[in-house]
Parts: sequence; C-alpha cells; structure tokens
Amino acid sequence: MSTLMVQGTTSDAGKSTLVTALCRWLLRQGVGVVPFKPQNMALNSAVTADGGEIGRAQAVQAQACRLAPHTDMNPVLLKPNSDTGAQVIIHGRAVASMNAVAYHDYKAIAMQAVLASHERLRSGYSVVMVEGAGSPAEINLRAGDIANMGFAEAVDCPVILVADINRGGVFAHLVGTLELLSPSEQARVKGFVINRFRGDIALLQPGLDWLQQRTGKPVLGVLPFVTDLHLEAEDGIDRRQGQKGERVLKVIVPVLPRISNHTDFDPLRLHPQVDLQFIGAGEPIPPADLIILPGSKSVRADLAHLRARGWDTAIDRHLRYGGKLIGICGGLQMLGSQVHDPLGLEGPAGSSAGLGLLDYTTVLEADKQLRNVAGTLALAQAQVSGYEIHAGVTCGAALECPAAQLADGRCDGAISADGQILATYLHGLFEGTASCAALLRWAGLEDVQMVDYEALRERDIERLADLVEQHLDTDQLRALCGIAHA
Repeated sequence: MSTLMVQGTTSDAGKSTLVTALCRWLLRQGVGVVPFKPQNMALNSAVTADGGEIGRAQAVQAQACRLAPHTDMNPVLLKPNSDTGAQVIIHGRAVASMNAVAYHDYKAIAMQAVLASHERLRSGYSVVMVEGAGSPAEINLRAGDIANMGFAEAVDCPVILVADINRGGVFAHLVGTLELLSPSEQARVKGFVINRFRGDIALLQPGLDWLQQRTGKPVLGVLPFVTDLHLEAEDGIDRRQGQKGERVLKVIVPVLPRISNHTDFDPLRLHPQVDLQFIGAGEPIPPADLIILPGSKSVRADLAHLRARGWDTAIDRHLRYGGKLIGICGGLQMLGSQVHDPLGLEGPAGSSAGLGLLDYTTVLEADKQLRNVAGTLALAQAQVSGYEIHAGVTCGAALECPAAQLADGRCDGAISADGQILATYLHGLFEGTASCAALLRWAGLEDVQMVDYEALRERDIERLADLVEQHLDTDQLRALCGIAHA
C-alpha cells in the first residue's frame, strides 16, 4: 500500500488537475487508486454515495478512478460563510461554524478524522493519491497543519511539488517553497512538476538543469498549457467560453460574495449555443434571455448584496420584457417572500425579505439536507438528475406547481403561473442532456444542440492521463507509487 501527495507552491498551481491526471493514469495501469484531500476549503461541493458532503474536485477525481465519491476522500471540508469564519464539515457532516482562531484550536480533532479516513482508504486501495491545499510554505499556518506537510509527516509519504509557470517566477516559487520547509520536509519532496508551459521546451531546459543542480531534486516533467481543457473548478470561477455559433442564448449569473456550486453553470459555459456571463460587483447588468440566481453559503447577506447593486430592479425589468429567471438552491430561497435564520447559521440570527417573486418562505434549520436525486422536470417531462445541499426548508403555495417530480416521491421547487420563473433545489440540473435541452428551449433557444456533458468531462480526464504519459517521467512516478514497471 502506498501514499503519494501532490502539493503546490500556490493556490491554483495545478494540484487538483495533476491528482486527477495521475488517478486516471494509474487506473490505466490496472492499479487500484483512490483520491484523498485531507482538508479542503471550497464552496463547490458534491454529495457522496454515503450521504455526506465533500469538495467538488474530489468528486471529479473519484470519477477519474471510476469510483463513487465517498466522505473519506475529503474528511475535512471548510465552507466559508464570512471573511473570518466557515462551516466545518467532518466526514461529510456539518459540526459547527467557527472563526479562524477557533478552527486553529480544533485542528487536533480534525486531524484524527483525517488520519482515520486515510487509514481506511490505505487498507482498501493500492495507491492513495493525495492533494494538498494552498501552499506548504504558509509560515503562519504551519503549527498544527493537517493539509500539507503536517499530514505528509504524519503518514510518512513522499511529495511532488507542482508550480504554475504561467504565473511567472516559477523557479522562485519552487526554490522559495523548498527553502521555507524544515529539513525533514525538504527531504520528503521527491521531485517537481512544472505546469501550464507555453513555448519551446528547449528554451526552458537551462532553467530545469539549474533547478535540479540547485536543489538536488529531479524535474519529473513539464505539462503544457492546454487552452480548452475543462475540469470543474475547486473554488475560482472559470469564465472561459467554448466555441459559439452565430445564434446564442444570452445567460447572466450574478457573482455573489458567497456563491456556491458555480460549477452548476459549466455545462452552459461550454454549450455552443449559450453565451454565459458571470457579472461581478461593479459591472453593468446587461440584457439577457435568462438570469440565473446561483447557490449561496450566506443567503441573507448575498440577497442584501444583490439589492445594493440593483439586481432586484434589473430582474423586475427583465421579467416585464418577457425574460426567464431561474433560482437554484440559495437562489430559490431569494425568490420567495422571506428568508428566516433563527439559529444564526449563516450569520446574525434574523429574517430578510426575499424578492417576493414566488409565494413561499424559507427557514434555515440546523440539519442540512444532502441527497443525490433523479426525477422528471415539469418542462417537457425531461429526465433530470442532480443533488441537494441545503439547510433551508421552504413552504408555501407556489410549491403546488413544482419544477420537478422526484423519483423518491417528493416534489422539487416551483414554476410561476406565467411560466417565466423556475425555482429548484437541484444542483447539476444542466449536466443531463435532456434536462439541459428542455431548460434551454424554455428559455427561448430554438433547435437546441444536444451536448453530452458527462462525455466531455470523461474526454478531458482521458486527455489528462495522456499528458502524464507524454510529458512526465512515468518510471519515477511508478517508483514513487510503489508499483512495478508496466
């Protein structure tokens, strides 16, 4: 049994991508491999087969291993609900909301959960492929670290250090990170991977030679910059657009301060007939065919943010001119008349007036509802599947005209009497070919092109494994993973 860890010199250096690539590459070798991230801080999450919640990136890595997502793959998930605090999720279940100081004191308990999950995975798979978080050289976070070298030292595993050359300063990132580690941690780093390189590798070679001579550690490979590669983002919003046709449906999504599961919109961003724009604070709100209010980790605060930036007025105008509106999860809650948070789960206890566009109210409760679901959309009776992650319980007359009938006998969401507004708790509703097409037709797109989003994701995971074969030292990777040569 072997454990190999990928750490990065910075956030977004390519850790998630490299772990996904190595998972599929190992699977191709016939190796039983499982992904693992000790601690994740992200608002993009997924529901697991055992009914818990983990980071979205680990769900994608599970697909790379052809495994169902499980809470042991990400035993500690932090979901920020303010600049200084987050909901703490252990083994898939929310245990508390803590500020940074309180969580720092809690890390010893969290580490027990991390080591228990790792031990279970280690006993069941030949290789545990681990992703670190941020950078191991964050000096202020070194004490009690459970996400990077603290974990690697505890389980005695080798580490690959990855850096993004597209940012600039790649050699400073790698050498500087190494210099800030302790001697035992430095010895644990077995090689470097440089990510997102553009140009002639011959021009980079003198730098690679210097790096190896300077550190005594090998460069395991240089991965190229691939412009059209898509993996669901762990946290940051991906604004890249796929190739578009002449006639497109214009869709806009407000970027809320605590936007969650914005990966819901990746199928639209990649669809050849959809022009999807994320509209940030201070940006003008353009005309559109469809406005979508996304999920939120702090619904009342994000609702106030929308009002302060004129989205309520823009939405009213949009509906007067016949535009369509969707609210997903937190967005559903915003469309109602009231949002109540009596326990102060997402901020100070209290209530906020909703946008008043649908007749229902929402009460946030302590027990989060986590489900993978399937059913039928009211629109064209299209098949839909997705997942629910919400603390709110919504009640009201508008729910008598539901957006979907679920296979477990429940109804989901609502459609307004005039057919312009759709509200749903289902994340992932655009991932299914039939449900995406039905929603786009409803929004006004004619002759919808059917796109298999699952096939696109699988194609890009395969492309990542190809890049490992073509650009990394696979003999050294096999040695680090403790597997025989193919």
